Amino acid sequence: MKSRKNLMEQLNPLPYFNKSTVYQLGESYNLANTTIDTYISRYLKSKEIIQLKKGLYVATDFLDKNRGDISYSFYLANILRTPSYISSWTALQHYNLVTESIHTITSVTPKITKAYETKAGNFAYHSIQKELFSDFSLIVKGNASMSANGFDFYIAFPSKALFDLLYFKTRQFRGVRFEDIKTLVTDLRVDIDEMSSEEQEKFDGMIKIYLNKK
Repeated sequence: MKSRKNLMEQLNPLPYFNKSTVYQLGESYNLANTTIDTYISRYLKSKEIIQLKKGLYVATDFLDKNRGDISYSFYLANILRTPSYISSWTALQHYNLVTESIHTITSVTPKITKAYETKAGNFAYHSIQKELFSDFSLIVKGNASMSANGFDFYIAFPSKALFDLLYFKTRQFRGVRFEDIKTLVTDLRVDIDEMSSEEQEKFDGMIKIYLNKK
């Protein structure tokens, strides 16, 4: 049973891991994959690890230590569904453009729409056309495996986060004219005046380009 404890000690510092990771670590203890599978089942039963989705896990100890770190939540959101980037309400809140409390982390992906409810949080992914999977950047926080507040993540620019929000709220701008946009933004209580003039111009440009293509 010493190998079970030692293996868990190696998993505790990891921001996430899959079965392949555990199999590789188990090789140093000469553990068969079937034994590893048994260990994983026991870790789950004893709540030493939690399942984020099928085949993807995090140690409860690591999660408890980083639960209050929003960059870790964003980092996990990128990992749970790849490729994806943080957007819509979640990104707008990150940029202090909305005041409402957001409980589900919303992302955009070129893959199908999907959602995960986990002990690490709730994650929603909205499917977007591949040509619109753009205008996001990597926020570099440091080494995710080494320290708290060191989790890198992809997030939409403010202009794209607002574009994505309206894109999904209006079902791809169905029946929307450019002159309707300001009212829509106001109704959603997005403080666009707090957005930089450059980002506001980018937002207007995105809307015009998309509406002209329809």
